[in-house]
Amino acid sequence: MASVLLFHHALGLTPGVLNFAASLRAAGHPVDTPDLYNGRTFPDIASGVVHAEEIGFEAVADRGVAAATGFDENLVYAGFSLGVLPAQKLAQSRPGARGALFYHAAVPPAMFGTPWPPGVPLQIHLMADDEWAREDAEAAQALVQEAGAELFVYPGSSHLFAEPGLPDYDPAAAALLLQRTLAFLPRLR
Repeated sequence: MASVLLFHHALGLTPGVLNFAASLRAAGHPVDTPDLYNGRTFPDIASGVVHAEEIGFEAVADRGVAAATGFDENLVYAGFSLGVLPAQKLAQSRPGARGALFYHAAVPPAMFGTPWPPGVPLQIHLMADDEWAREDAEAAQALVQEAGAELFVYPGSSHLFAEPGLPDYDPAAAALLLQRTLAFLPRLR
């Protein structure tokens, strides 16, 4: 089974992120969920983004990189929205990545100064009309070209559509995202 390092979104390490990790564990995948906000959570995306801006987006990514130092290199790096920053930075710059999963966001591959590593599989999950991820669609297309990423675009305009309890939650899209994730992970041998 694939070991996953899963990074949370701008709301922090919420019950929804932990429940998603539990779903992956139930399928036999070891999952760790570093807390990049030191226990803080936020009620809405805007508040969480303000906090991330105060910390600095680069510092958030660096916290994720630091969290990975205690783990074996053969990991799948996954992130929800803001959590894509450390996931993508690690997948592109830390040797031994087995794969990557980007939920609700993507970053231009050039941002981290290295090309996408050959042979590292990638899945990206976005909603078609998500205003928070509008700029990420171009980055996702670049990753499709550079990395051969699988890009899944769901109908709708929600951002954090995979997390129950949030206004953006879309049960059908969330179920499909989980199904596609669980089909992807066993291929990473």
